[in-house]
Parts: sequence; structure tokens; C-alpha cells
Amino acid sequence: MDTLMWEAKARPGLEGELLEWVLTEGAAGLGESVRTEVFTAPGRVVVIVVGPGTPRTLPEPPAELVDRPPHAWPFTRITSSARQPNL
Repeated sequence: MDTLMWEAKARPGLEGELLEWVLTEGAAGLGESVRTEVFTAPGRVVVIVVGPGTPRTLPEPPAELVDRPPHAWPFTRITSSARQPNL
């Protein structure tokens, strides 16, 4: 598995603080050999980490910023563009 999707649900009104934590601390220790993308939706922050091997997960965010513990799912990348894989 070479891809990790990490999702955290912010406590109401703390979406900005959770995003700041992800950008400054949460994703900081993932390493330089990975590609990290950060997304937001109302009340949520999602991080996609793609690397040459199994990527590390983000550390636990401060409990006061989240409604529940974050979820993380490992994936195996099939394609690296929008093309359909040859099955």
C-alpha cells in the first residue's frame, strides 16, 4: 500500500484551527519522499499521502480540535492519472 487517506472531523467552529494544525504540525513529519495533498469540506480536513512505500499516518490532533478520533485508510494506487487501468 502506497497511499493513505486521513480524515478528521473538526469540532464546530474549529475548522480553521484544525486545518492550521494539519498544515503546520500534522503533516510536517511525513517526510520529503511523499506527496501530501490537503483538502477541506465543511467541518472536515482530509489529507492524501502518496509515497514509494507504506506512508506513515498523521499524529493524533489535539483532542479539543476534533469531534472524534480521525479515520485513516490505506490504499494501493492503480493509476497515476485519470486514465482507466488496463484490466
